Amino acid sequence: MNAYTKPSPESPSDYGLSPEARNLQWLLVNLVEEVPGVHSVAVVSSDGLMLLSSDPGRAAQPGVGEGDGEPPQGSSADLATIVSGVGALTTGAAKLMDAGSVKQTMIAMDEGSVFVMSVSDGSLLGVHAMPDCDMNVVAYHMARFVGRAGHVLTPELRNELRKSLESRQ
Repeated sequence: MNAYTKPSPESPSDYGLSPEARNLQWLLVNLVEEVPGVHSVAVVSSDGLMLLSSDPGRAAQPGVGEGDGEPPQGSSADLATIVSGVGALTTGAAKLMDAGSVKQTMIAMDEGSVFVMSVSDGSLLGVHAMPDCDMNVVAYHMARFVGRAGHVLTPELRNELRKSLESRQ
C-alpha cells in the first residue's frame, strides 16, 4: 500500500468511527509502514491525551507487557507520554526565549530518535524511530501527515478519537 491508495475496508476496531477518523488512523498506520526506520507514531491532544496511535490495540491492552501488568516498553502509550512532556518543555522554552511557537523537535539517542511536530490547536505528532533512520525522510513524512491531518483535527474529531480510545481500554 502506498500513500496514494485508499484505506482498506474497516477493521473491527474502526466500526463506528467517522470517515475522517478512519482516514486519520489510516494515514498514521501508513506513516509507519511507508517510512523506513519508524517504529511507532502517536498523536497527542493539547491536554496530553493520546488521540491516535499506530498500534491502538497494543496501547490499550493491559497485561501485554513483560509479565507485570504494564504495557510493553516503547508502546504508543509511552510515546504519547514522552511527546506530551517534550511538547510542554519546548513550548515553555520558546515562551521564555520569546521565540514564537515550536514547530518541530528532534531528540537523537544512541538507540533511537524521537520526533515531535505541532499538528494543530496544540495537538502534537510524535514519532519513535530507529537510530539509523533518515531524519530528513521522517521529518518530510511527518510534515506531510500534518498537512493532511491538521485541518481535519477539529474539536469534534478529537473528542471522537478520545472516546474511541477510551472504549478500547
